[in-house]
Amino acid sequence: MKLSQFKFRLPEDLIAQEPNPVRDESRLMVVNRKTGTIEERVFKEIIDYFDDGDLFVYNDTMVFPARLYGNKEKTGARIEVFLLRELSAENKLWDVLVEPARKIRIGNKLYFGDDESMVAEVIDNTTSRGRTLRFLYDGPHEEFKEALYKLGTTPLPYYIKREPNEEDMERYQTIFASKEGAVVVPAAGLHFSRELLKRLEIKGVNQGFITIHSGLGNYREIDVEDLTKHRMDSEEMEASEPLVELVNHTKDEGHRVCAVGTSVLRAIASAVSMGGHMKTYTGWTNKFIFPPYDFTVTDALISNFHLPYSTMLMMVAAFGGYDLVMDAYHKAVKEGYKFGVYGDAMLII
Repeated sequence: MKLSQFKFRLPEDLIAQEPNPVRDESRLMVVNRKTGTIEERVFKEIIDYFDDGDLFVYNDTMVFPARLYGNKEKTGARIEVFLLRELSAENKLWDVLVEPARKIRIGNKLYFGDDESMVAEVIDNTTSRGRTLRFLYDGPHEEFKEALYKLGTTPLPYYIKREPNEEDMERYQTIFASKEGAVVVPAAGLHFSRELLKRLEIKGVNQGFITIHSGLGNYREIDVEDLTKHRMDSEEMEASEPLVELVNHTKDEGHRVCAVGTSVLRAIASAVSMGGHMKTYTGWTNKFIFPPYDFTVTDALISNFHLPYSTMLMMVAAFGGYDLVMDAYHKAVKEGYKFGVYGDAMLII
């Protein structure tokens, strides 16, 4: 497959800038791979497509307030710092992106907060934009993290053209988020309300949790036409023993496994074993999935509508079939579906 095959015309006004007023009342497009049919529903009606014994696998990662603004020593220049991940709790080292990168060099100090009480020193250049910061903070680690996160804001994706607000603190997070580590929310999980989870439970649909800390690599531009030459950024993940047992039992009993989001689809594919089963896995994955791809564990996929050229669109096309998914996307544009993290949803069965 070529990068250019994932181009489609997306009017800017179809990129959702705000979350849906009610989590489970966004639009839902249901794509049936066997019949090639496309239905239009409301998200909470997703329950109609699953039965007692089926399994939904969710990503329980938690997004942290990763974007903060500081001032450079002496010049006072405003610098945006995007926290990617903590490298050392003991030494308070963080892997970060800085903008504008050209102004920041090793040895520079940055000051954060109205009183500039949080100070960081640049100790390494990792990429053209990337840096390693050492935060100079004397208190205990938990107190430091709390102070750091108070300075941060919700890391909304680049295509949301507004500043984050208080509503985003709740809505740019799934209701089952529990393991801190992501800077990109698993968007498909945003559609689930407590009421919908309860209704699924009453129907006998089981739930399991896998952890994959989604990073900015999801939004990184692909700069090669030949997709076999693209390298995904690595993301930390965990497929635990309870989750693996639940998935394998579901498969053995002849029921379906539904991945809630492309992050879950990728994590499951990274932990596949023989005979359509999963194995436990803790570590990193840089698996890049694009058509054609043979999925042996996942039977259904829930995903938002993704932007042109994105790796998430490629994963959806690999699961649903390139022609059918691109037809569905063209229909979604024509019918005014909303795209992006706060957009509408697609179910592929």
